[in-house]
Amino acid sequence: MLGGMTENHEKPRSEAANGSSIDEGDERDRPGDEAVRLPSFVAGSGTLDRLVDTARGYARAAASDNTLKSYAKDWKHFARWCRMKGAEPLPPSPEMIGLYLADLASGSGPSPALSVSTIDRRLSGLVWNVAQRGFSLDRKNRHIATVLAGIKRKHARPPVQKEAILAKDILAMVATLPFDLRGLRDRAILLLGYAGGLRRSEIVSLDVHKDDTPDSGGWIEIMEEGVLLTLNAKTGWREVEIGRGSKDQTCPVHALEQWLHFAKIDFGPVFVGTSRDGKRASETRLNDKHVARLIKRTVLDAGIRSELPEKDRLALFSGHSLRAGLASSAEVDERYVQKQLGHASAEMTRRYQRRRDRFRVNLTKAAGL
Repeated sequence: MLGGMTENHEKPRSEAANGSSIDEGDERDRPGDEAVRLPSFVAGSGTLDRLVDTARGYARAAASDNTLKSYAKDWKHFARWCRMKGAEPLPPSPEMIGLYLADLASGSGPSPALSVSTIDRRLSGLVWNVAQRGFSLDRKNRHIATVLAGIKRKHARPPVQKEAILAKDILAMVATLPFDLRGLRDRAILLLGYAGGLRRSEIVSLDVHKDDTPDSGGWIEIMEEGVLLTLNAKTGWREVEIGRGSKDQTCPVHALEQWLHFAKIDFGPVFVGTSRDGKRASETRLNDKHVARLIKRTVLDAGIRSELPEKDRLALFSGHSLRAGLASSAEVDERYVQKQLGHASAEMTRRYQRRRDRFRVNLTKAAGL
């Protein structure tokens, strides 16, 4: 049930209005490749060609791998939809995109209706894809904006939040893990992710030192008082301080030290795979999906929310449950939680606090009623 699902990627082709071929599944059509090239009036040279390759690398780094994958799927789905309707995806037509959004919301086709948040995100992906292909698309165009506004008015629902993993829950989850190499690694992932309020992508992108690997998303520095994480997060570089716990069994820093020691890791990615027998660490960085699967598996093993069917329990928890758990459990001033999570506003932090004291300030009484 927790395993990944395979997808069948078709590779149909359509012709753009300018005569260029659009391959919906072609690796050469990666975002950033066509956006960076030599002007037609400039003669190529070895130096300039190398600079083009360098610029393309920077262009791909403008967004995370997960974001780029989502954008690629958005474009593939829209291009296929256009082909089925006998239309061309390029140049972009606001009228056709308005019809596309209406189709996504109504579920009139073979696929079920999408949520408003998914439709809004898919539109963002289309705007980005169109820009990468040298065109422009205005979300405020009346053919798009009015349809989207109607979709939001008719179908919008309160956001569905993942369940927070509280202190007692995380302790029960790590207690289910063995003390072999794989168990040491997973224990460090859970405790570090919880205490740091980290995203799953931030956990697996950590290196031991700065600049150990090209795909590093940050590095660690273990000190006497705790561990300092330097992260290249969504909002830019930030530092996360994780202090030592009250006892070794639940201390995230101790768990990290144990994993690094027994896995013999002193360079490169912090969290890597292990051999089939679980006795040796590999050099391959873990995928962030491992964190999600680990959370769901240990939630089941620990019997958390056992009154619910297994399917519902799996749907309740995700990587964000660690961040929500820290925000909900830490009994400290809100600004410290905001800093730890890397939020730009206190309002965003409050969205993660699942059990905060909502009526601590009673404006009714303060107003004299």
